[in-house]
Amino acid sequence: VQLQASGGGLVQAGGSLRLSCAASGLTFSDYARGWFRQAPGKAREFVAAVDWRGSTTYYADSVKGRFTISRDNAKNTVYLQMNSLKPEDTATYYCTELDFDGSGTAFPLGPFGQGTQVTVSS
Repeated sequence: VQLQASGGGLVQAGGSLRLSCAASGLTFSDYARGWFRQAPGKAREFVAAVDWRGSTTYYADSVKGRFTISRDNAKNTVYLQMNSLKPEDTATYYCTELDFDGSGTAFPLGPFGQGTQVTVSS
């Protein structure tokens, strides 16, 4: 399955954006899907994920209460609603299928595609 992220842009601190992750190819999958992000000079980090049913969600502590992930399997799309954005949310956001290891750490199941840039100005 190929996942394409979109919806990034430039927004002021406190603003909102909604990212979309559309799947193509072999779209049926019982893996969780979610988002990682990478800021310049920093390691890639997990942001949020949703299970294949769309019923269980997972968030990094840094985005809890501000970001909401959802999944529409009829449209093969995962969304990330980002509210109360902060300058530290500035990064390239990537969507991917993912899983969790025994310690609860998320890891991607395939290569990242082209991400979408989110820039939050102060």
